[in-house]
Amino acid sequence: MAREWHTKNAHTWVPEHRDGLLRRFIRDIFPWIGNRPIADITAHELLAVIQRIESRGVLETAHRALSTCGQVFRYAVATSRASRNVAIDLRGALPPTQVKHLASITDPKRLAEILRLLDIYHGTLTVRCALRLAPLVFVRPGELRHAEWSHIDLEAAEWRFKASKRGPQHIVPLSTQAVALLRELQPLTGKGRLVFAGARSSERPMSENTINIALRLLDISKEEMCGHGFRAAARTILDEVLGIRPDFIEHQLAHVVKDPNGRAYNRTAHLLERQKMMQRWADYLDQLKAGVDTP
Repeated sequence: MAREWHTKNAHTWVPEHRDGLLRRFIRDIFPWIGNRPIADITAHELLAVIQRIESRGVLETAHRALSTCGQVFRYAVATSRASRNVAIDLRGALPPTQVKHLASITDPKRLAEILRLLDIYHGTLTVRCALRLAPLVFVRPGELRHAEWSHIDLEAAEWRFKASKRGPQHIVPLSTQAVALLRELQPLTGKGRLVFAGARSSERPMSENTINIALRLLDISKEEMCGHGFRAAARTILDEVLGIRPDFIEHQLAHVVKDPNGRAYNRTAHLLERQKMMQRWADYLDQLKAGVDTP
């Protein structure tokens, strides 16, 4: 049932989410209840499986696994293979997750120091370009790792990709600085599919920990900055320092932004203004590194 549900929905998910769901089933669910008829599985049996995940100290993963199992049970009910969704009975059975704010630097002076450190990173060209591109585009780390050359138009200075599991295509206007970095990397990985291919295989992206490991090698602590932190830094400084309209920033962060009538704007909303914003942001980061008092 889980595999059938996964196959029917796979086309609506980005590859990272699609593959991650299946891995979670294979690793955490199937060994214990994978061979049981879904109509016979009780809430108690499902909870025991979920609590195995919780016992590893990964409460958020346990919550996600329970939610995903609930979707499979709901699909089974809808297709007459089960009479009820037993996951509903487990609401409140797991401790609530605590909100954890990811480390980020929002002070321009310290950000300038971080940017200078990124420029002297002596690792591979792939990781060096990823490090330097991350603050320029401030996408999610997984989106950066899975960037594909076919989605990037260097002549048009645009990167288009799916920003969420079911969401519309997202457009990232590329500053001249971002285009220059990608052109520097293109001779190395441009013949393959992935922009930031892993060291072991050109068909797999670099590890999800690569950026954070590189930051640690530069003596930037995990309490101060992580790969995801460039998003928060951009969100705060674009608003509070550069005075950019918040809705432009939210669009660029691929957050849902609605018009006065409650309808979500389409993917091209404010594209010209966002192009200007991304170039201004890149220029501002260059000024920070150079020690120029700005804006």
